[in-house]
Amino acid sequence: MLVPDGGGPPPHRHDFEEMFAVLDGEVEVELRGVTSTARKGDVVNVPANAPHRFVNRRPEPAHLLCMCTPAGQERYFALIGDSVPSRDSAPPHLSDDELALRRQRALELAPTFRSEFIFGKQ
Repeated sequence: MLVPDGGGPPPHRHDFEEMFAVLDGEVEVELRGVTSTARKGDVVNVPANAPHRFVNRRPEPAHLLCMCTPAGQERYFALIGDSVPSRDSAPPHLSDDELALRRQRALELAPTFRSEFIFGKQ
């Protein structure tokens, strides 16, 4: 994942295990109500059904390697995200309307991919 400044999912949970490794940059992570910073080289393990979120609070993009068990979540990311040509490509610049469309698509597809957004907790 290439996470631009301010990017990252809102609080959510899903019924599968997730792990992400920070390849470059850093992200603020909230896992079960505890906030910490994950930096380059750190690995974050998210148990199934654990409420969590992350956000990039730095001006440069963060690069994350995300793995979900069992597999299948990559289809969700492909449907809501934007592909970039390479790991070193800049994130796409999206208008407010384009961002709103992606958020709406993420909300609509979440149940199909066994995920739930938790609103009211930022």
